[in-house]
Amino acid sequence: MIEIRYATMADKEILLSRDSHIKESVWEETIKNNREIIIFVDGNFVGWLRWNLFWDEIPFMNMLYFLEEYRGKGYGTQIVQFWENEMIKLGYDKVITSSQANESAQHFYRKLGYRDAGGFFSVRNDLEIVFTKELK
Repeated sequence: MIEIRYATMADKEILLSRDSHIKESVWEETIKNNREIIIFVDGNFVGWLRWNLFWDEIPFMNMLYFLEEYRGKGYGTQIVQFWENEMIKLGYDKVITSSQANESAQHFYRKLGYRDAGGFFSVRNDLEIVFTKELK
């Protein structure tokens, strides 16, 4: 059974023990604003999706992560579709995400209908590709 839902403060330990990309205080604000979605399969924690607003107006998926043993099983597609549907309910008609050029995630996003919108070199000198998708 697959459960996809917004994260709550009760999920703090399971998320922060795995996510080193966010400060605790920022994470708490993210939870208050319903900007983190988690997925469980048969009661087991699988991964999460975190988002924010780009230019204060366009939803930007800034983190999509799955535990190693759950990758490549279709759960990413399910959580992204859940997020996109939630964005439509909130009145948004476009979303954005990005991936480093050396990551396979870029192919995943293209498969889901995301289109290349440009790129930039990050502080680590890695090319970050920006993707956009029009929501229907």
